[in-house]
Amino acid sequence: MFGAKQLRTTFVIAGRRFQSSSAYDLCVVGGGPGGYVAAIKAAQMGLKTVCVERRGKLGGTCLNVGCIPSKSLLHNSHMYHMAQHDLKDRGINVSGVELDLGVMMKQKEKAVDQLTKGIEMLFKHNKVDYVKGHGTLTGPNGVKVALLDGGEQSIEAKNIMLATGSDVVSLPGIELDEKQIVSSTGALCLDKVPEKLTVIGGGVIGLELGSVWARLGSEVTVVEFLGSIGGLGIDAEVAKQFMALLKKQGLKFKMKTKVTGVEKEGGKLKVTTEAAAGGSPETAEADVVLVCVGRREFRDNLGVEAVGLEMEGKKIKVDHNFQTSVPSIYAIGDIVHGPMLAHKAEDEGALVSEYLASGKPPHLDYNCVPSVVYTHPEVAWVGKTEEQLKEEGVEYKKGKFVFGANSRAKANGEADGFVKVLACKKTDKLLGVHIVNAIAGELIGEACLAIEYGAATEDLARVCIAHPTLSEALKGATQMTAFGKAINSP
Repeated sequence: MFGAKQLRTTFVIAGRRFQSSSAYDLCVVGGGPGGYVAAIKAAQMGLKTVCVERRGKLGGTCLNVGCIPSKSLLHNSHMYHMAQHDLKDRGINVSGVELDLGVMMKQKEKAVDQLTKGIEMLFKHNKVDYVKGHGTLTGPNGVKVALLDGGEQSIEAKNIMLATGSDVVSLPGIELDEKQIVSSTGALCLDKVPEKLTVIGGGVIGLELGSVWARLGSEVTVVEFLGSIGGLGIDAEVAKQFMALLKKQGLKFKMKTKVTGVEKEGGKLKVTTEAAAGGSPETAEADVVLVCVGRREFRDNLGVEAVGLEMEGKKIKVDHNFQTSVPSIYAIGDIVHGPMLAHKAEDEGALVSEYLASGKPPHLDYNCVPSVVYTHPEVAWVGKTEEQLKEEGVEYKKGKFVFGANSRAKANGEADGFVKVLACKKTDKLLGVHIVNAIAGELIGEACLAIEYGAATEDLARVCIAHPTLSEALKGATQMTAFGKAINSP
């Protein structure tokens, strides 16, 4: 351990303000889900810790312009949509329903502000030092920070953890202005509901934000290069029903189609597309185009090359301890291998901090990391898909229980969707769970726990589940794989 007190020296060279800091046990570069969790965990375990964040607000993309604001809009747009289209059938007559988009946006911003300030409070409570600025590696133990308030600060640390996350990308020739041609960031703060919205990319982000604006009144068309929606890892059967449900909600899809250009013309946008395999171009008009074609690892001015970190393609190469080719530097989250998910980064950050403090090796099985699409209904999965098991040559059995046979789903008037369970044909070991339901993201937790602990589907089938609950559908699906039949399904 280093000295108990942090010593700072401030000096001026050529009119610029500089600071130097005494050594820390750990410097975390990046204050997103992976970084801030890592910093708090390290401090809780007795390490003298500093976190550097270039945005000036903690929480990263997820909290500021991603997961959290989108969930606010998804929830509130769903309530608006229910008031317009669903409540009457439930015996609730509402008239004069109007959208106040400004208030909806303010509610979103309020949630973000409260949560970012909450992390700052946790930093203070756990005695994590917080430096606002862009961090650049200067060596195995050094970080130079271009402070947001001006000047620079040098930080020395026994270990450095890189947790810089990812950023939006566009397509070649399509320039984002975040007004008409927007990324997910711009789509979260449109000042009016576009009459026509074209979404380029039918993955998780595109479907979520497309759903928001469709509920609020936009005519939404999703253009997807592949033959199915939902992005990487989604089960084909799930994707098929998912798209059918979204079509019923009014979303339109152009599959196996690529966008070749977006041009501004008379205040509108002209979107040119053609078949993914090639063909005659088609044009369509849009008021706003949302580009959701993936994300890139954020390593801008990070100094990776200067200190000689080894790469794996676009990812920073790490070993089983998340240690880079420079022994004192570790990396987690979107900039290393594995799914680009906030909860994956959180777990990695906490595990690596625990390793640095105690020597306990980190372990995270990416097969047990769940994915969720927060549309309505939600789609969630963990473990293997049928396609993956077939490709791997694994013999499996399948149990499927529809929510139309679940009493709570029927009582709630939300019977769309199903639970699909995949198990080893020989051992009954649970291999994958896929759920389409209004609260699939909540229901998947039981499946994550079961797969993490190597449960057989009979284990889940014999657990006493409260009645009536939506969770009983998972039990029903496991009854099919364990016993061949479910009690409440033909």
